[in-house]
Amino acid sequence: QEVLGEDKLMAILKERELKIYWGTATTGKPHVAYFVPMSKIADFLKAGCEVTILFADLHAYLDNMKAPWELLELRTRYYENVIKAVLESIGVPLEKLKFVRGTDYQLSKEYTLDVYRLSSMVTQHDAKKAGAEVVKEVEHPLLSGLLYPSLQALDEEYLKVDAQFGGVDQRKIFTFAEKYLPSLGYAKRVHLMNPMVPGLTGSKMSSSEEDSKIDLLDRKEDVKKKLKKAFCEPGNVENNGVLSFIKHVLFPLKSEFVVLREEKWGGNKTYTVYEALEKDFAEQVVHPGDLKNSVEVALNKLLDPIREKFNSPELKKLTNAAYPDPSKAKPAEKGTKNSEPENVVPSRLDIRVGKVISVEKHPDADSLYVEKIDVGEPEPRTVVSGLVQFVPREQLQDRLVVLLCNLKPQKMRGVESQGMVLCASRRLWLGFWAPRAGCCAGGRVYGEGYEVGQPDEELKPKKKVFEKLQADFRVSEDCVAQWKQRNFLTKLGRVSCKSLKGGSIS
Repeated sequence: QEVLGEDKLMAILKERELKIYWGTATTGKPHVAYFVPMSKIADFLKAGCEVTILFADLHAYLDNMKAPWELLELRTRYYENVIKAVLESIGVPLEKLKFVRGTDYQLSKEYTLDVYRLSSMVTQHDAKKAGAEVVKEVEHPLLSGLLYPSLQALDEEYLKVDAQFGGVDQRKIFTFAEKYLPSLGYAKRVHLMNPMVPGLTGSKMSSSEEDSKIDLLDRKEDVKKKLKKAFCEPGNVENNGVLSFIKHVLFPLKSEFVVLREEKWGGNKTYTVYEALEKDFAEQVVHPGDLKNSVEVALNKLLDPIREKFNSPELKKLTNAAYPDPSKAKPAEKGTKNSEPENVVPSRLDIRVGKVISVEKHPDADSLYVEKIDVGEPEPRTVVSGLVQFVPREQLQDRLVVLLCNLKPQKMRGVESQGMVLCASRRLWLGFWAPRAGCCAGGRVYGEGYEVGQPDEELKPKKKVFEKLQADFRVSEDCVAQWKQRNFLTKLGRVSCKSLKGGSIS
């Protein structure tokens, strides 16, 4: 998508082949968007470049401890195996690649001294700005997150490369490196950036947002389910993760894409130019359902060899050890911190940002509204809420709300409700959870520290999982929705309530 330092790039190529590196922090499980940089790495190798892949394990720990120290080695091994499997699935020869772990050199005396040298030059403002698109933003950031850009800049020198390759979300770190490396007497490097593939919910595909991504090891039924729920509005080509995946992954790998459909709808059609497919989708010649089904078939062909490799007992064991299921964690010993009951953790709740697109009075109940709420699925959900005495219809229309989506649907005065709007209350006052402006319908809301984990398909009423968790839901003194004093978050930050300090949530 963008190149910084193209003149320098061309000058190097007149003398020798380019030395380039791509790095990935070993945090959440890699997802299908990793095919974007992998296909470009294949291009670099075909062009004769010397390519190094860095498994940035120390970066993973520094980024708000996304990878706990005790899991660092396991997650790095998982990443190494899964990235190699991805490369093999698209025909990239591994013998031409060099694989390096960050801790192989980032703990050396020389590197550490350079970190200290940089810390005496870099302002807090520049460090925070550089990591804004990459490092997880929280209310009280750790010092480690401010170190992250400096380490990534130094990697260019210590890996002895001419260029760094990464997503366009890394741009601020790349310009940070160009500014500060010369201050240490090191050369300014070339930077190349691939586009970011939107997630299935329309925003950035993220390892911490379960519904936005398809994991490389997801089962075929999971792929089908996630694609079925993906945002793919008829005729809408903006923030369309399904179309973007075709553009940035399937077309570069295969140079064509086949839309599979029944004869009565025109039969299969092969596209050899992406723009032609996008035009047909925009003009609604191609139906979203046919597009999703076709992507499902093509994607499973890419994922099958990766799944097969990870079907071995050794790699199954590694996967489970590197990413333990938080819902199966043993309860903490009596008297220790965070001693919540076994299996009852926020990651089991499917809580999403929703946009209210219509509000009507219930035909048979004066105290109930019937709302249509967009939660990033092909069709809006029907939700019945007892909000009439608290909120006028016009204040509910078009607002962003927070919706619990995996309750068992139930009829309320003859209308089936497919979710529950979560509200804060205190005595006779009521307020809404307020996602930050810019959140997309369907974006996941999760408890801090419980980003990883698949929500229950449906909460069983007899188990009372929500009720047990809801007992510890509160609005903090600074109006943030919390569970056991842990903030509820979206990818853009905290979920708040504009008033009702200390209120309960239900």
